[in-house]
Amino acid sequence: MAELLSDDSIETWVAASDWKREGDEIVREWKFKDFAESIAFVNRIAEASERANHHPDILLHGWNKVRLSLTNHAAGGLTDTDFEMAERFDRLA
Repeated sequence: MAELLSDDSIETWVAASDWKREGDEIVREWKFKDFAESIAFVNRIAEASERANHHPDILLHGWNKVRLSLTNHAAGGLTDTDFEMAERFDRLA
């Protein structure tokens, strides 16, 4: 099982990114030009998540906004895997 990160490690990473911490999750929202672009992004996220076997919660709202939430449910909080996936998702946007 992955090791939980310390609060200091989490805060350092979040401070240098566009992600925010909400409890035991990190979250980020993107705004796209239209619905089709939003769905294309969600599909890229789904493919990357399946390959890594680490899946975010995905919320598509307002026809052009996508919000992702990451945590490691098995570990009970945030691990290196969550931040690795967040960086991968940033590159997919």
